[in-house]
Amino acid sequence: MRPAGRLTTVTCVILGITAATSRAALLTSPAQLSSSKKYDYIVVGAGPGGSPVASRLSEDPKVNVLLIEAGPSDQGVLDIQNPFLAGGLQGSPFDWNYTTTAQKGLNGHTVAYARGHVLGGSSSINLMVWTRGSRDDFNTYASVSGDSGWSWNSIQKYFLKAERFVPPTDGHDVTGQINLKIHGTNGPVNLTVANAVLPTDSHVIATTQELAEFPFNVDSNSGDPLGVGWILGAYGNGVRSSASSSYIDPFLSRKNLDVLVETTATKLVQTGTTKGLPAFRAVEVQQSSTSKNYTLHATKEIILSAGTINTPKILLLSGIGPASQLRSLGIKPLVDNSNVGQNLVDHPRLSNQFGVLNVSDDVTDTVLRNTTLFNELLGEWMNTNPHQGVFASSGANQIGWLRIPDSDPIWKTVKDPSSGPTSPHIEFLFSPGNVPNPGEVALPDTGNFFTISTVVVSPSSRGSVTLASKDPFVSPIIDPNFLNTTFDAYALNYAARASGRFVSAPNWKGFVTGQAGPFAEVDLTSDESINTWVREKTSTIWHPVGTARMGTCKDKKSVVGPDLRVKGVDGVRIVDASVLPNVPAAHPQAAVYVFSERAADLIKKGSCVC
Repeated sequence: MRPAGRLTTVTCVILGITAATSRAALLTSPAQLSSSKKYDYIVVGAGPGGSPVASRLSEDPKVNVLLIEAGPSDQGVLDIQNPFLAGGLQGSPFDWNYTTTAQKGLNGHTVAYARGHVLGGSSSINLMVWTRGSRDDFNTYASVSGDSGWSWNSIQKYFLKAERFVPPTDGHDVTGQINLKIHGTNGPVNLTVANAVLPTDSHVIATTQELAEFPFNVDSNSGDPLGVGWILGAYGNGVRSSASSSYIDPFLSRKNLDVLVETTATKLVQTGTTKGLPAFRAVEVQQSSTSKNYTLHATKEIILSAGTINTPKILLLSGIGPASQLRSLGIKPLVDNSNVGQNLVDHPRLSNQFGVLNVSDDVTDTVLRNTTLFNELLGEWMNTNPHQGVFASSGANQIGWLRIPDSDPIWKTVKDPSSGPTSPHIEFLFSPGNVPNPGEVALPDTGNFFTISTVVVSPSSRGSVTLASKDPFVSPIIDPNFLNTTFDAYALNYAARASGRFVSAPNWKGFVTGQAGPFAEVDLTSDESINTWVREKTSTIWHPVGTARMGTCKDKKSVVGPDLRVKGVDGVRIVDASVLPNVPAAHPQAAVYVFSERAADLIKKGSCVC
């Protein structure tokens, strides 16, 4: 959530001197595939859903796996590798660069909707925050699916299997920043706490001792996330740990794992019937709207991991979805399921800026305004092993999770949308710099800032993904329906006020000067003023889930069953964030990784629940 333009300009200058990580060659065209090789599994999408499942399935040398990614390779891309530069990736060539429909709850504004268009998917362009979610989140998944294997206690072995804690590169003692006993040490995904001290660190932590409203939590990944504590990030040794670098790059030498990039899956192809159900064990792919069309076959399964936006798009293009909608676009319905593309749920975000007295306390803006300093810090990162300095961290060291109190009057009129008492309603992210909202100057010429980004993490609004055309290269219609319920709007209003209370703690005196930037015009005592601020400035933190939701075998409102097989068809399974029935009150990448880890086991065992 940092300015993209400034970072991209500098990065382009220095990419030429950045050494690319050694890596086996990737296939860049379907024409390079062997005509004699048969694939057991074809996985579409190389994000935190597809990459782990492809990697785990290919652990068996007798199983051939093809992983297809629409975007390019992430090899040697400095902005992806370097944690501090992550904010420049939204809106870059590694982003699908989608845009939502005009949002009624946001006074008609559209929202830029970043999704990863690169090997590693959104794990290659996100802000790397690793949060498991609450025990109530996963127990709800178990309840909704009727499968206890998705419960908090059952899923823990997969968190441990995925994680590898890496000590921070500055060598500091992590006591009080993480509970090492609950984390994995041998998994593929590197995780760490802050590699560099930020000026705001001591103030954020001190506030937890001064204001009872914001208690300290040593590790929000315990299943009980409520409170304020240190961020655990998906990077290690000063380098991003993506689905690509964790699950694909180390295993490209496997002869039974082929990775095809720059290739778009346009639709699934029916290959027959199984017990009266249409079977889909082939997928059509193209590299552009004018390029040759290829049909690739799998002997066992097609695994869709194209993400919350593109997985339903592929299903709809394949004739799997609401029959009337498909007919209106000239697509023959093969499986009538009105739930495909519905239940889109995402986390709305709002940045609230405060001024800081000293220039050096605004780390982000100070660095971005000073090319000499920028290059010095980048040089420090590049010339140290493991990488050190400010550029070895993501730029935000603490995170907070809060619930609206049970005594709040909102509960007299609305039902609590969270999954349970351990799940927060609101998230705080603390940044030593300006984090702009839509329509604001990304990098102001003057002023020094501390930003508290507020997020509704248990929203009740639901939206949809639908087709605009039967042309697979036309973007779908994305409507997250932000702030379309009383609760969601109220929660963000509550969060904006709470951010003001946070910096009222005594330790901020002499550090924070008060509300700043556009937020300076907001009267926190006025419902009207805050509501105007919320409706005009809210966007997203890019956590869409739910468009192919999981349910029990008999649940007619779901798209996949407990084993993630697509209902009404044979040969297709979905493994990505689209299957989550509700958005976790967390950054969802960790949940997607463990869903993929368990899905790989289910596939290996040949599990068929429904």
